[in-house]
Amino acid sequence: MDWMLKDLATSVPQTRHVIVLSSDGLRMAQHGTDTEVADRLAAACAGLQSLSTAIAQEFPHGDGEMRLVVIEVDGGFFYLMAAGAGAYLAVLADDDVDAGLMGMKMRDLVARIGSHLTSPPRVGGAAT
Repeated sequence: MDWMLKDLATSVPQTRHVIVLSSDGLRMAQHGTDTEVADRLAAACAGLQSLSTAIAQEFPHGDGEMRLVVIEVDGGFFYLMAAGAGAYLAVLADDDVDAGLMGMKMRDLVARIGSHLTSPPRVGGAAT
């Protein structure tokens, strides 16, 4: 899966890190970052997706699921997108990234490999 993440990173200028993670914050794949940074970001993403799902459930006519979170900070953007059952795609990019292009490329990647990004639930510490 790493080559697909590389494709996203190289097709959107100013992309720094691309990570695929499970809903419980475990890194599944990465590009453009070392393992320590990827693990730290994956753990933070687990909390963020949990929070955004809780907020999504407050919309009475929605499905209660988080689809996309974008955070702008001084120096860049963070994107977190649902990418299959129990899996998420996270991207960090510099502040001059083309946000429209990033969103499109992330959606394309999720659609192209969504079934590969699914993380089965863990039971007793092992994947089911």
